[in-house]
Amino acid sequence: MPELALRRMQKGDIDEVLIIEQEAFATPWSRAAFEEEIGNNDLAHYLVMTDDSRIVGYGGFWLVMDEAHVTNIALLPAYQGRGLGLLLLENMILAAKVKGAVSMTLEVRPANTAARKLYSRRGFIECGIRPNYYAELGEDALIMWLDKL
Repeated sequence: MPELALRRMQKGDIDEVLIIEQEAFATPWSRAAFEEEIGNNDLAHYLVMTDDSRIVGYGGFWLVMDEAHVTNIALLPAYQGRGLGLLLLENMILAAKVKGAVSMTLEVRPANTAARKLYSRRGFIECGIRPNYYAELGEDALIMWLDKL
């Protein structure tokens, strides 16, 4: 098992996070988007997962009132399928709860069966659709919800 640690994302992490972002998503976020989230968005909370000093995963959420909204979560492909996504998600949920969240929501591509399984395993339920949410891909999003963190 790798020597894993979780910590708060910092601006200096963005280069490594962008590598993961580009491998994980068809429409990755830009450097400017991460800089805005980390530097200027008081609602945003991001964690990185490290193996020794290398960033191998990250996740983030916004906290609005008592609701956490997952913005993204991803791992390098070599670290997927080991339960580390669940570990990262659990820590995001804990961080949100500590900050006062009582529920958590997210959007996910219907075709992303691995992510949907991960969220379902943690108790998220599919509760709606956001039409054309992924406009660049021409895809809807499934809304998933976790009540009572």
